[in-house]
Amino acid sequence: MSYVSIDEIVEKMNLVNLAPEISTEGIKVRQTEVNRPALELTGYFDHFAAGRIQLIGLVEHSYIEQMDEESERAAFEKLFSLDVPMVIFTRGMYPDDVIMEIGRKHGMPMYLTNQATSPFMAEILRWLNVRLAPCISIHGVLVDVYGIGVLLTGDSGIGKSEAALELIKRGHRLVADDVVEIRKVSEVTLIGIAPAITKHFIELRGIGIIDVKTLFGVSSVRDSQSIDMEIHLEEWDKNREYDRLGMEDNYSEYLGNKVICYRVPVRPGRNVAIICESAAANHRQKLMGYNAAHELYKRVQENLMRKSREKDEEEE
Repeated sequence: MSYVSIDEIVEKMNLVNLAPEISTEGIKVRQTEVNRPALELTGYFDHFAAGRIQLIGLVEHSYIEQMDEESERAAFEKLFSLDVPMVIFTRGMYPDDVIMEIGRKHGMPMYLTNQATSPFMAEILRWLNVRLAPCISIHGVLVDVYGIGVLLTGDSGIGKSEAALELIKRGHRLVADDVVEIRKVSEVTLIGIAPAITKHFIELRGIGIIDVKTLFGVSSVRDSQSIDMEIHLEEWDKNREYDRLGMEDNYSEYLGNKVICYRVPVRPGRNVAIICESAAANHRQKLMGYNAAHELYKRVQENLMRKSREKDEEEE
């Protein structure tokens, strides 16, 4: 099962450790949700979602200040005795001595951030959703083309890396080559990243490994990208019928999410990079409500109807 360590969260969110003497070894965060203990501070722990990171913001801090010591001790003794991985205090508001005492007693990791509660919560939720999302690895190349995540797939040696290199030279950005890790962050969104080992590298047969970030600059790469469409490259087969209009969309499925897929035949003389650019631009047009194939079909139908009317008028 996927998890993140406390140390990863601390580094990512730039947190201050309030109790460095408390060991975090072996503590794992497995849930993407974050909880603000509001009702719990009143003593109501029914349906408490254990295992979640606890955030204490301005509202909780203000309520704690109004509590008598006995009630505060009872609430935090109960809270810190449960399966809580860590507690984060936002807005730079330090916990009082009672909370620190009980936290040390139970070995509860406690951290501080100067960020406001709502934006901090939104950011940590976004990061946890990506980090803990269901994940698979596939053979392919992922490139950001005009802001559209284009996943290039196909047999080994078909020209995926070469097409990606040409796209990079044309100003687009590489995300991953050879192996793409796909994470399902929602029912409609897939995010692609590169494994740490091959990040920013491309393998070119006959040349070897090249470092895209070093050769073309930091603007030629990015760490992650949503997967918006797939272009599957395959050898040209003169006996096969290929879609020439694009009236109907075909899809691939990854982790239960569908991604629009175009099957592109490859043969000498075809510039795959330009095809990828055109496909990405056309996809953006469709997202904006314009479909070229439907527009052509509409024009053809209107032309046929016009000719039919003219013929009827001539016969009359």
